[in-house]
Amino acid sequence: MPNYILLQEVASTNSTMKRIANTLADGTVLQAYAQTAGRGQKGNSWEAEPGKNATFSQMIRRPRLDVKKQFFLSEAVSLAIVDTLEKYATGFTIKWPNDIYHADNKVCGILIEQSLDQDGIDYAIVGVGVNINQHFFISDAPNPTSLYHITGKEHDVMDVTRSICEKIEEYCRFDGTQEQLNALHERYLSKLYRYDGKPHLFTTPQGQQFEAIIEAVHPDGTLTLRHIANDTTHDYLFKQVGFVINKVKFL
Repeated sequence: MPNYILLQEVASTNSTMKRIANTLADGTVLQAYAQTAGRGQKGNSWEAEPGKNATFSQMIRRPRLDVKKQFFLSEAVSLAIVDTLEKYATGFTIKWPNDIYHADNKVCGILIEQSLDQDGIDYAIVGVGVNINQHFFISDAPNPTSLYHITGKEHDVMDVTRSICEKIEEYCRFDGTQEQLNALHERYLSKLYRYDGKPHLFTTPQGQQFEAIIEAVHPDGTLTLRHIANDTTHDYLFKQVGFVINKVKFL
């Protein structure tokens, strides 16, 4: 069972955990009532009203996972969160690489930061922000939602947090076999947003839009898209391509 350390206010639970990482046991969770500078992938920010949402980081020490296969850790955490949220509602998916969506709206962001040594992955800090009871969003985030908006009622933040952390711990018990990783990947694909064999609209960072079909996600996290215009496939790393999604804002 995870050990929980509750913090009143921090800039970022991931940054705080990194500073004291050497003192923390495997599974330890730093949970913040208020997070003033929550971080997402590639420096993105995360809006979270104090006390309304699950904002925490969890320590995963020495996962039995080769460095070249570290994307499986992202898959495991994503699935752990989807499994938990599906206790409250249906329709959750994982938008590549690891945002959790409900319909076309983002309910959860994940930031995994790893420390490597000569033996591989020393530890991973799993940062999670789940919108639970937030009613209003005031940032310029294009499509946020919360468990409150999805279900029409509020939920106990600590109960949801504990359920997610226990499920993360369960999913991250890698046994070192390829069979386990294959099964994990198949489940990830089964929950992947817009992985349905149909054309969807994508965009480059320069704003060029194109239609493509998601063909594959590889063990290193690379996304393969088949472009409709010329029937060619192209591989993309994170931030090299984006989904075009209708914007929804709750005011």
